[in-house]
Amino acid sequence: MTLLELRRSGGRTAFRLGRPPVSGVLRGRVLLCCLGLAALTFVVFCVGIATGDYPVSPLRVVPALWGSGDPGQVFIVRELRLPRALTAVLAGAAFAVSGAIFQTVTRNPLASPDMIGINAGATTAVVAGIVLASGAGLSLPALGLAGGLATAALIYLLAWRGGATGYRIVLVGIAVSWMCASATDYLLTRAQLTEAQAALGWLVGNLNGRGWETVGPLSAAVLVLLPAGMLLGRWTRTLHLGDEVARGLGTPVQLARLCLVVVGVALVAFATAATGPVLFVALAAPQVAQRLVGLSAPPMLASALTGALMVSASDLVARWLIPDVDLPVGVVTGALGAAFLLWLLVRANRAGSGG
Repeated sequence: MTLLELRRSGGRTAFRLGRPPVSGVLRGRVLLCCLGLAALTFVVFCVGIATGDYPVSPLRVVPALWGSGDPGQVFIVRELRLPRALTAVLAGAAFAVSGAIFQTVTRNPLASPDMIGINAGATTAVVAGIVLASGAGLSLPALGLAGGLATAALIYLLAWRGGATGYRIVLVGIAVSWMCASATDYLLTRAQLTEAQAALGWLVGNLNGRGWETVGPLSAAVLVLLPAGMLLGRWTRTLHLGDEVARGLGTPVQLARLCLVVVGVALVAFATAATGPVLFVALAAPQVAQRLVGLSAPPMLASALTGALMVSASDLVARWLIPDVDLPVGVVTGALGAAFLLWLLVRANRAGSGG
């Protein structure tokens, strides 16, 4: 395994290949972090299933998942609570990997699908379907998926100028995000009270009432798209070095960026369609994972596990925070994510890179 070092001297670019002295240590740290995150996610997953109006002992959750134990508890665990817990894990992983892809492609730690307009486009499509009754028989998840994909295509086309650079994708995405937000606000002003309540229940990001009909499409998408994102990981490592270096290493920069954007958009579109726009997970999870493993770019697997843990834990907090009130999970992730964003900005300013 080699480490690329780029040096500029007299306007000329030179490449030197050498062996990273701590590669084995880093690999061990990545493995330990992933195992720890997986174990912690499983614990929170089981506690979340055990929590509810009819409490189940966490020690009986695993047997109940396999159909063993009291029939009533098995029904509660497998039919009522398991779909919600799985949706939290799958959506969290999808949001996080999508955020890792966008942050690597744009080389910007503040770039994420909810910051550059993908979530905003899905939101506008859903609100339009509710308020204008123009869903044409489509469900809210289908409308959210279509809106996210259409918005991503618009951003990429507007950012194209002999290629789509990360800088232009971010700028165009921010502009499109505000346009979609304005359209959503206008639609809400035209909505009836019941329509506005239905829209707001989805806008915040919500896991309430999620069933197997939600888990099916989301799990199929994650099982296909997450491995695709892992396979494209070699391109993310070279793109993180910059377009010039990536081309020098033989990476097809525009093709790589397009493939990564397609995978990232599909992940966030399916996740948003299942849960609504759960804010800040795509922004915070890759950065947390990067700092845990000590790498220079967000790692895919660690990001997925961090995102799954964040959404599962946030859903648990949302159910515990106010007795007898089932808060949307997006309320908790939004509060925690906003604090994390402020911390990132303060840290960047102290490092002299905050603009």
